[in-house]
Amino acid sequence: MKTYKIALLKGDGIGPEVTEQTVLLFHAITQRYGRKFEIEEGLIGGIAIDTFGDPLPQDTIHLCKNSDAVLLGAVGGPKWDNLPGEKRPEAGLLRIRQALELYANLRPAIIYDSIKDASPLKSEIINDGIDIMVVRELTGGMYFGKRGRGHSKELGETAFDTEEYSVVEVERIARLAFEIASGRNKNLFSIDKANVLESSRLWRNVVSNLSKDFPDITLNHMYVDNAAMQLVRNPSQFDVLVTTNMFGDILSDQASMITGSIGMLPSASLGKTSLGLYEPIHGSAPDIAGKNIANPIATLLSIAMMMRYSLHLPEVAIDIETAVNRVLDLGLRTSDISHRNSKIVGTTQMSEAICKEFLNL
Repeated sequence: MKTYKIALLKGDGIGPEVTEQTVLLFHAITQRYGRKFEIEEGLIGGIAIDTFGDPLPQDTIHLCKNSDAVLLGAVGGPKWDNLPGEKRPEAGLLRIRQALELYANLRPAIIYDSIKDASPLKSEIINDGIDIMVVRELTGGMYFGKRGRGHSKELGETAFDTEEYSVVEVERIARLAFEIASGRNKNLFSIDKANVLESSRLWRNVVSNLSKDFPDITLNHMYVDNAAMQLVRNPSQFDVLVTTNMFGDILSDQASMITGSIGMLPSASLGKTSLGLYEPIHGSAPDIAGKNIANPIATLLSIAMMMRYSLHLPEVAIDIETAVNRVLDLGLRTSDISHRNSKIVGTTQMSEAICKEFLNL
């Protein structure tokens, strides 16, 4: 029986406590399916800065490269806010994506029937349900472009960040999005700002040309400002969204909030190989760290994505997702998704309930 090597990067804030809940889930998977996991911890983010003076030590990169998959908690916090950009915890995130050559970020946004009340949108808007997959380009664009500071005699200090994309970068992320759409409802929205940005005009041209290879997929182009409006006006029109690094960062967070809580949504960062990095999309939330109130569901669902995309165990992924749904149907809620008729539980209680349902399937 193969033993899967998992690199665990707990990070900062609530990162350690939500990732610790996955130990219960890995044990449950072993018990139910006989799969074995070897989990080894590495440092990233603020804790790595405090320990090594570097948000991403070389030892962590080596650990990740020699693993079957990587699980990340969250990074950052006010303690490190005054550091230079390249020394901040978030720089570790950008560097790990580059080091592992992870160019695609998948962020599903789903509204579960049992927690529709948690959505800030009116019931008539989300009545048909929401099931969106945001495919975000992860290693190009403004976040990795040239940047710097300058000085203008007229305006004083200046700063610049450069948005740049190549045909290769756009084509590989768009191809993945088309392939994902092929397995869903065959509807793809490409989001850009082609009426203003030259990089977006290239983006739109490449996506349009590539669509000829996928004649069964309906391709729609939409400006990012309109997409932001449509996500709150008529989110059910979207199936798969593909967009740039910066636009994807913003729109995926918006999509998460219309589902009820940013604490509900997982993500997968993928590249050319099966090695992927999996993480909840919420931040480190230092204000609630250590209080046993953080929602662990996004992290547990990230394990489901790990099973599906890196470890090729889709049956395990389905069972994890089913267990989450059943626990929500039972009325258990962490405080971020609670309503008047729900039973509020803590981080550990929610994880234990989900693992129990998983074993009882």
